Amino acid sequence: MSKKNKQSKRQPVPAEGGEAVKDEITAVGLKIIAGGVAIIVLGFVVLSRADAMGGNWAANLSPFLILGGYLVVGLGIFAPEKLSFGDDPVPSPGLSDQE
Repeated sequence: MSKKNKQSKRQPVPAEGGEAVKDEITAVGLKIIAGGVAIIVLGFVVLSRADAMGGNWAANLSPFLILGGYLVVGLGIFAPEKLSFGDDPVPSPGLSDQE
């Protein structure tokens, strides 16, 4: 006779002193994902124009559109709520106004 492997369900461990992190897709991320899905659909529409031998422009362009669309969807999943470029609240050392 064999023993039944009984595994207890793991209980989540509360974080000590850490912030609560939301695991949701942001509004910006949803827009990026929608754009990625549109690129994927465009890729399949272009693929329908490809010839059987794969020698025309549609056969060369469609794989890049489809894979690029999937890449954009993946980036949209991890997109933060606000994108900030160049907003450095901490001044860089050596770039002070004092001489």
